[in-house]
Amino acid sequence: MKLIDSHCHLDFPDFAPDIEGVLDRARAAGVERFIAISTRVARGDALVALADRFDDVYFTIGTHPHEAANEPDTDLAAIEAFAAHPRCVGIGEAGLDYHYDKAPRDIAAKVFRSQIHAARALELPLVIHARDADDDIAAILEDEMGQGAFNAVLHCFTSSRALAERGLALGLTISFSGVLTFKSASALRAIAADVPMDRLLVETDAPYLAPTPHRGGRNEPAYVVETARVLAAIKGVSEDEIGDVTRANTFRLFSKMLGAVVTPP
Repeated sequence: MKLIDSHCHLDFPDFAPDIEGVLDRARAAGVERFIAISTRVARGDALVALADRFDDVYFTIGTHPHEAANEPDTDLAAIEAFAAHPRCVGIGEAGLDYHYDKAPRDIAAKVFRSQIHAARALELPLVIHARDADDDIAAILEDEMGQGAFNAVLHCFTSSRALAERGLALGLTISFSGVLTFKSASALRAIAADVPMDRLLVETDAPYLAPTPHRGGRNEPAYVVETARVLAAIKGVSEDEIGDVTRANTFRLFSKMLGAVVTPP
């Protein structure tokens, strides 16, 4: 099974002491490429350094909703500069999080919309974080899509069936993480069963949300294999097929990846 970890946080300090080992273990498990996801534009240089160091690492640039109060005025010039890098393949992660509410909701919404505008202008896909904010996320996406089309993924999907359906109706992709493997996630597995095959991605969101049987420990990209296995069982297809499908979907969404040559490690 060959896979892409479409969402991990390789720049986080959790991985700093062992980044080469983390990537080597993932490669040995069949993970061919990695997308390191931005949480603050101000820390974009660390993502550039990773992409420059490792040929199979790509990155996005943007402001996580937890950080919206720290970056309330989206620096579009900085985003555009980072986006010019050949391995910058998306915008975000952006969105709304009403579970932790680390930023005032009006500011978070403003930052979210600004990143939608950047994704549209730069013709790069948007990575969306949605937690306990389904109605507002859907309303913003529907309003913004009416102003001009853009591509996006609902990452680490754990939201309602209603948000999944509204997102799919807008042409969005849905990505599943290790949460899909949790015993308590039967409702999520039922949603995954109904997502069209051409709209599925897999991810780790590492270092968070390690899948079964690694739950409780630090997550890492190698463990995306566990999520893919469960997704294959849900969809009634082989593991190789789910690998092929999710890789093709990742390349279609993050199409800039195809322009960067990967040198085997």
